[in-house]
Amino acid sequence: MFQMLIRSLITGKTIWRNKTRQKEVLFRFVYHEFVSCCQVELTMHDGTVRDVCFIEDTSNKTSLLVSGGAGDCKIYVTDCATGKTFQALSGHSGHILSLYNWGGAMFVSGSQDKTVRFWDLRTGGCVNVISPPAGQPNKGSAVASLAVDPSGRLLVCGHDDGSCALHDVRGSRALQRFTPHSGDLRSVRFSPGAYYLLTAGYDGRVVLTDLQGDLTCALPSVPVARHPDKVISARWHPDDFSFLSTSADKTAVLWTIPPV
Repeated sequence: MFQMLIRSLITGKTIWRNKTRQKEVLFRFVYHEFVSCCQVELTMHDGTVRDVCFIEDTSNKTSLLVSGGAGDCKIYVTDCATGKTFQALSGHSGHILSLYNWGGAMFVSGSQDKTVRFWDLRTGGCVNVISPPAGQPNKGSAVASLAVDPSGRLLVCGHDDGSCALHDVRGSRALQRFTPHSGDLRSVRFSPGAYYLLTAGYDGRVVLTDLQGDLTCALPSVPVARHPDKVISARWHPDDFSFLSTSADKTAVLWTIPPV
């Protein structure tokens, strides 16, 4: 049994609470009134659901929920308006650990099988795969987190060996791999303007990397936050130069980065 909470960022008070078992639950909210209604329980997964993302289907004017995890290693696509799952995407041979959509019908998935797959919902299939170097199947490690910059040009992957890989999506080439963490790298996010990269890992640190320059050369990185236990995720504030980190130490902390 686990508990989900929604708190007001203005008052800090809990405005919604729900307890549920291991399953995927879709709630519809009346945003301005913070009222939940029409709970939909999705049971198509036969293993732990590790990540989800939403995609706006502009052609049909509806929202889609993309979800993946353990079990059959499939990615499921569900219509949020009807609660019906209409697509099951196969391709990964290991648990799906991360999903990310940056707009439009495209999204990416990262897996325990050490690959990243690009999917296009317009074709209903995988359109590109990033794998470990040919002839080196033992190289690389599971893709625990990933993100694509707003332009769709740059992909970043966080691996469970603490390394971070940058890929040129349009040029289909690897730019570089560096190691900002000494433990699993569980969270990667570009800043709103994609000038900086925020990474968080099981070593208890949150690291800021400057992406302004030649991305094939060494990039300056600096730790900007630390927890006494594993950092699970770090997310940028949409407007300010600040971020929120969550940790196994049972805290969620809002940090402000001083102006450079």
